[in-house]
Amino acid sequence: MSDSPLLFMAGTNTVEEQRARWERKRSRTAKELLETEHKYLEQLDLVVTFFVTILKAKGTLKPAVLETIFGRLESIYSASHVLSLHLERGNLGPGLENFCQNLELYGHYAENLEQANKTLKEQLRKNKSFRRFKKLQETRPQFQGRKLEDLLPLPLQRLHQYKHFLRDLLQNTSPDSADYQKLAKAVKSVSEVSRWVQDIVHKRENSLQLLRVQKMLKGQKTQVFTPGRWYIREGWLLVVPSKGEELKRRMFFLFSDIFIATKPCHPLHLLNSNKLACQAVYPLHQCVVDKVFGHTQSQGGLLSLSFPHKTLLLMSSDQQDINDWYQSLTAAVR
Repeated sequence: MSDSPLLFMAGTNTVEEQRARWERKRSRTAKELLETEHKYLEQLDLVVTFFVTILKAKGTLKPAVLETIFGRLESIYSASHVLSLHLERGNLGPGLENFCQNLELYGHYAENLEQANKTLKEQLRKNKSFRRFKKLQETRPQFQGRKLEDLLPLPLQRLHQYKHFLRDLLQNTSPDSADYQKLAKAVKSVSEVSRWVQDIVHKRENSLQLLRVQKMLKGQKTQVFTPGRWYIREGWLLVVPSKGEELKRRMFFLFSDIFIATKPCHPLHLLNSNKLACQAVYPLHQCVVDKVFGHTQSQGGLLSLSFPHKTLLLMSSDQQDINDWYQSLTAAVR
């Protein structure tokens, strides 16, 4: 019985120590968030002050072109400026609550970024006065050698940082704290917008892959760029013929719905010497994939791909390569 008060005190001390640790980590994270927010604002300010504001006044670019290149950057800058003022005063919860109301700006900015880059390149190619203006602004000491192209993706990089900062803050905030619910809501909001942006980036990267493969193929008969199609992988494999012929080295492309077999065009062909000729397009919805050998640590392996009217035997001398193909193909045909 006499030990009970001591145990209670020990338990209280442990809880207090934990709270103190949380507070130290939280303070460090809040300080780092504020410091990096100031740096982020300085970089955004370069674009807003030396490009957007001056270009609006000079009329070097048409308003629609200006809007396409810089999108919602001014609004993003304003939202971050307000957030930094809240953070400076220690108003973390209210600051983040207010900031989250503007998070959609980041999603819309991401949606526009590809078109922004295209329009920027186009203007640099055909608008001589804008080309001179951009070069002059980038030589200012404030830019420290950075170009406009380096600064435009900053909001998307910052969104990724917000996600990690807010998670750290939430983990080191007591559930009893007045800020806890506001932080939890902010983490949820940032994560949702971050997924939105990530989807945009993935779709853009996938489109570039589809276009790249389309350009590698001779002619336009095989349409690679199709809505809803996803690029998975490509590589050289040896085709084992059904009769006793020589192995044939072919380049294969795997997508979410089809599997394309190609071979190099003749090296002396005037137009297509560096292209690939499509030999066959196999739909994956009726494909069955089996590993014939390559289960053990043997040298290489052999895959069997069964389609309704055709069976492909594909071989590689690289065990890891055949395993990777097997995993990719089985995942794609599910």
